[in-house]
Amino acid sequence: MASVFSAIIKGDLPGRFVWEDDDLVAFLTINPVTQGHTLVVPRAEIDQWQDLDPATFGRLTIVAQQVGKAVRTAFDAPRAGLLIAGLEVPHLHLHVFPAFDMGDFDISGADPSPTAESLDEAQEKIKRALRGLGNGSHVPA
Repeated sequence: MASVFSAIIKGDLPGRFVWEDDDLVAFLTINPVTQGHTLVVPRAEIDQWQDLDPATFGRLTIVAQQVGKAVRTAFDAPRAGLLIAGLEVPHLHLHVFPAFDMGDFDISGADPSPTAESLDEAQEKIKRALRGLGNGSHVPA
C-alpha cells in the first residue's frame, strides 16, 4: 500500500535523509517531539512491524540503534528514545529521537510546524554524528 513515506522514498516528496541503503532509509520527521526526531523506514511498503521478515526487522533495529547513537551525540541527550507507533502513516517506521525526559515519549505533543532551519540543522548534526560513528557509506551527500 503506497503511503506518504513511499513518495518521500521515491523522491516525489522532499525528505531530509540521514541514512540510505538498499533496504532502509532514515529521514527527519516534519513533526518532531525533539529536534533530531528521525524515522527509520523500510523501503518495502509494509504496514505492521509483525509482518516484516525477521532479517529485515533485525537490520531495521540495527540502523535505529546507529541513528540513536547519532542523535544522542548530536544533541548531547542522556537517552535516545525508540517507539513503534504506526497510527500516523500506514508504513512501518521506527521513531528515534533525543530524549531528555519522559514527556519526550509522548508523540502526540510533537511540534506541528518546526522551522526549516531547525530541521536542516538537525539533519546536518545527525549526518556528522553518523559519519563519526563509521557509517559514512550510508550517509547521503
